[in-house]
Amino acid sequence: MSGDIFIVRIEPLGREFDAPRDDTLLAAARAAGVVLPSSCRNGTCRTCMCLAVAGQVSYRIAWPGLSAEEKREGYILPCVARPESALTLQVPNAAGA
Repeated sequence: MSGDIFIVRIEPLGREFDAPRDDTLLAAARAAGVVLPSSCRNGTCRTCMCLAVAGQVSYRIAWPGLSAEEKREGYILPCVARPESALTLQVPNAAGA
């Protein structure tokens, strides 16, 4: 449902932020002052790749730059992923303001 907002927790940073369903996780993080590693912002460079330890995402592109195995293991690309539920992400290089 469009307009939904989900809570995203970034570990080990320990920060949480609201992520609207219509925004990418990268955009929502930046709006909340959380800096996630990124470069291309289109799902190809894999700089932002991280592990979703809880929750579900959808993608704004048909097949982001992840292998089928990586997707099964729970890896996501926040630059093109949108939240479908509350999430916990393992992002070792995240920073917060």
